[in-house]
Amino acid sequence: MSAPVDPVPSHRAIENLIARYAELVDDGDFAGLGALLADAVFVGSGEPVRGGAAIEAMFRETVIIHADGTPRTQHVTTNVAVEVDEPAGTAVARSYVTVLQALPGLPLQAIAGGRYHDRFARGEDGRWRFAERRVRITLVGDVSRHLRR
Repeated sequence: MSAPVDPVPSHRAIENLIARYAELVDDGDFAGLGALLADAVFVGSGEPVRGGAAIEAMFRETVIIHADGTPRTQHVTTNVAVEVDEPAGTAVARSYVTVLQALPGLPLQAIAGGRYHDRFARGEDGRWRFAERRVRITLVGDVSRHLRR
């Protein structure tokens, strides 16, 4: 018996996962982020981090949360290209990310830009999940109010 299939078309379901990541980071919902990436490996500037609890802890240790409970950022994801292999239940995506931030004393500005390279897998429940997120930041502005290290 085959796994149930998510009623949302694969490309759209994957785009929704990419958008959900940005929402969770910008909301400061690191527990939600850990749940979203529970089956994934996160590769950023440090060592790869595996699993939801470890990814949640990494975000809590590195991202500054301000008085409103958020990092006061907006992650804008563009140029999203998704390639799906339906029979294999796998997909890859590439996208650009621009991180904006504004705070009292810090006018709205782009603080970072780069690329995401993602891998996805369809779970036994038929839903798509992150398998890997690789973040390569190539442009860095004033991140002193966003990152602890």
